[in-house]
Amino acid sequence: MKNTKYDNIVEFQVTGDYALFSDPIMRVGGEKCTYQVPTYEALKGILHSVYWKPTLIWIIDAVRIMNPIQMETKGIRPIKYHGGNDLSYYTYLKNCRYQVRAHFEWNENRPELAADRNENKHHEIAKKMIRKGGRRDIFLGARECQGYVEPCVFGEGAGAYDATEELSFGLMYHGITYADEAYSEETKNARTVRFFHAVMKKGVVEFPRPQDCDYTRRAGTMAVKPFGLGRNQCPAALLEEEVERDGHPANGLPHLSNAESDRRHF
Repeated sequence: MKNTKYDNIVEFQVTGDYALFSDPIMRVGGEKCTYQVPTYEALKGILHSVYWKPTLIWIIDAVRIMNPIQMETKGIRPIKYHGGNDLSYYTYLKNCRYQVRAHFEWNENRPELAADRNENKHHEIAKKMIRKGGRRDIFLGARECQGYVEPCVFGEGAGAYDATEELSFGLMYHGITYADEAYSEETKNARTVRFFHAVMKKGVVEFPRPQDCDYTRRAGTMAVKPFGLGRNQCPAALLEEEVERDGHPANGLPHLSNAESDRRHF
C-alpha cells in the first residue's frame, strides 16, 4: 500500500492500552464516550508530540485499524470545578494499535519563517523522532491514555478489518482550524470546527484535507501569534555565546535581560 503522492511522507504505528477519542462537545464534564476510530485531530496531536515546528503543517492522510474495536467503561472520580469529586463513567477503547500515514506542507501563514523551509531537514528529523519514540509524551486522545510510536510500513501485516469492504461511522469530528493554519478568507483570524463522514474501507480510514471537510462551523475569533528574532526566536550567535560561557544554554535559551526575556516569553 505504498503512496508516492508526496515526497515527505512519514509512516508510523501507535499503540496503547486505552484511548479516548471523544467529541470535544461531549468533553465538558459529565460522561465521556470515545469514537470507534481515532480522530484526525488526535493523530495530528500525536505527530506534534513526535515533531513539530510552526514552519510546517502536518496533514494526516490515513489511519489503518489493526486491532479489533473493543470498548471498556470505567468509573472515574473527576475533580469538580468548585472543589470535591464527582462520579462519572468514561468509555474507552482498549488494546489499541493503529498504522498512520501523514505528510507535511509549509505553513503559508508564516512568511516570517520562510527561511526555515528545508524539506529534507524536517523530513529526516521527523523520521528520526519516530524512531526515538517522539520528543514529548504520546497519548491517545486523553492524557491518561499513554501511547507509544514506532516506525512501520503502512499496509504491512494483518489487520482486523482487512476483509471488511466498507463500514461507516457517520458524521465525525475532524478537527479545529486555528488562525495560524487558515486556508481561506473565512478561516482567517478564527477558530473553525470541521466535521466529515468517516468511512472505513478494508480497515483504512482516509481523511479529507481540512479544506475539503463536509461541514465547518466558526467557533470564535483569535489572532495569529507572530514569530521573530528578539520576540520569541533566539539568534544562533547568542546561543553559542551562552554555551561557550556556561557550557550549556540557560533553559534552552541564551541569558537575557528581564526586558528581553519578557518580549520572548510565549
